[in-house]
Amino acid sequence: MILVEKCVINSEGNEVSEASKMSNLTGAKTGTNLPNQLEVVLCQDSNGRLDGLASTVNCDYTCHSDGQSEVVSQLCTRDADGVPGLNTGPAATTKNANCEGEDMYNFQYNFDEEEDDSDWEPSEKQMEVLKWFCVNCTMANVEGIGNCEVCGEHRESGILKHGFFASPYLPIDDVNQDVLPVTENCEDSCKQSCLSSSTAVGFDERMLLHTEVVMKSHPHPERPDRLRAIAASFATAGIFPGKCYPIPAREITREELQMVHSEENIEAVDITRRMLASYFTPDTYANEHSACAARLAAGLCADLASAIYSGHVKNGFAMVRPPGHHAGVKQAMGFCLHNNAAIAASAAEAAGAKKVLIVDWDVHHGNGTQEIFERSKSVLYISLHRHEGGRFYPGTGAANEVGSMGAEGYCVNIPWSREGVSDNDYIFAFEQVVLPIALDFNPDFTIISAGFDAARGDPLGCCDVTPAGYASMTQMLSALSSGKLLVILEGGYNLRSISSSATAVIKVLVGESSVIDTDDTVPSKAGLRSVLEVLQIQMKFWPTLETNFSELHSKWGSYVFQDTKKQSKKRRRTGLPVWWRMGRKRLLYHIWAKQLRAKSFCDYSFGC
Repeated sequence: MILVEKCVINSEGNEVSEASKMSNLTGAKTGTNLPNQLEVVLCQDSNGRLDGLASTVNCDYTCHSDGQSEVVSQLCTRDADGVPGLNTGPAATTKNANCEGEDMYNFQYNFDEEEDDSDWEPSEKQMEVLKWFCVNCTMANVEGIGNCEVCGEHRESGILKHGFFASPYLPIDDVNQDVLPVTENCEDSCKQSCLSSSTAVGFDERMLLHTEVVMKSHPHPERPDRLRAIAASFATAGIFPGKCYPIPAREITREELQMVHSEENIEAVDITRRMLASYFTPDTYANEHSACAARLAAGLCADLASAIYSGHVKNGFAMVRPPGHHAGVKQAMGFCLHNNAAIAASAAEAAGAKKVLIVDWDVHHGNGTQEIFERSKSVLYISLHRHEGGRFYPGTGAANEVGSMGAEGYCVNIPWSREGVSDNDYIFAFEQVVLPIALDFNPDFTIISAGFDAARGDPLGCCDVTPAGYASMTQMLSALSSGKLLVILEGGYNLRSISSSATAVIKVLVGESSVIDTDDTVPSKAGLRSVLEVLQIQMKFWPTLETNFSELHSKWGSYVFQDTKKQSKKRRRTGLPVWWRMGRKRLLYHIWAKQLRAKSFCDYSFGC
């Protein structure tokens, strides 16, 4: 049950409100009977007509290491001009409903303002501490600081104009243009790409309209700037437009969606076209443009898959959002509305592919993709992700989840047991598990669910994969399916990390990346243990893995499984994970920022 406010706007634009409680709404297609996933409240005018969303839950999502979320509700209303904003009426002052900063801090910890505290002397008026949010990592910074204290990005960074090529330390006007790649003339390059390019790119600016209507205490990590930064990097590098074929965008049809999703999912997403703002889960938002964006993303992925499999283009990159791999048969969750990778696989099968491989290297397990194909023997799903015994979001993806109903072995999960996983662990898992199974499966078509939130510097993934690591994995997978490979964007929330990693991947697709030597890859102890666990389970279904397991176990088994206490020093926690776990409230961040301000940039970039 979530506290919301139902409001009625009269002809003068004044609000008459009555606090009420709303549980999940259930029902069919029209009126106020909405699918039970969607949590919204409609507004009526003086004549009783529905008038979009007048009030919606503004939930302050807090990411925990165990994947759970705390929710602090706020109220969002529209004024007489239809402009969304926070409710400042009497109902909004309900205790713990719309408090932040010192108020939230005092309420939670029961501090007395009259106590003598030399470290913090609250003034009579509430002090505004947060002044600007970093465009790169979205972390908050106090006024007077030119560079983000977490990632080092300049307040006026040019990353949205030049992508990761822009300097992180200088404002946009001071970027040295001489160090940037020369971009070809757009008109000439597009004509050239239509004639000669073998790599297709799917992108449409309408996907940028999918955004959270009212910012909470912190910008949502899944934001339009993610695509802007990637597009800027591609353009600055002269890759797209320039060397890639643009795929025209279209909205996926209802019939195509029904091949993957139930009517419940389709209706829940489609009905958001009539809403100013709505939430499927506390962290999965939608606005009036979200359904169109989700259908455009799915349509681009379907058309790219068809074009690649039919031979019109060699491979492709789907630069799309919202992401999709958490969206299951019925539910939208984890920032995802429709499952783009599953829809692409379905399109490839419709075009004639008998066997489709999906490799998901997003730092989170693709629970939606696994659910959709867990009983299928025509689609092999392999995921590499943080799991930590089910404590990392979404909690699924253990090594013993192998498929069901006769399709055992067609779901392969490689769960990491800790944060900080690097290139060596991923490449080692590819060499020992992913490629042997993929070669045995011999797919007709390969899809990468390419989340870049395991990249170095990402605020949610806290891992250490580099652009070179992503390029290596792409290169290994491009040898399958006669090169018929589709890369679909999933997560990734540090703009510099996601844009540099995506650029490294597309350079492999267009043939600009040199051959990368992956010999003598030595994994971490935790990574080796994870790989051995997967081999022991999956070799029952893929006998080709028995040799790898025997060799690794004879060489490393006694070292990996010895029962000794870990003596390694505990990693120091920086302001970044503390900021997410403690709710990102203004005063809390100010306190932590004061303590951490003297630390070096390296501590902030790679501490988690």
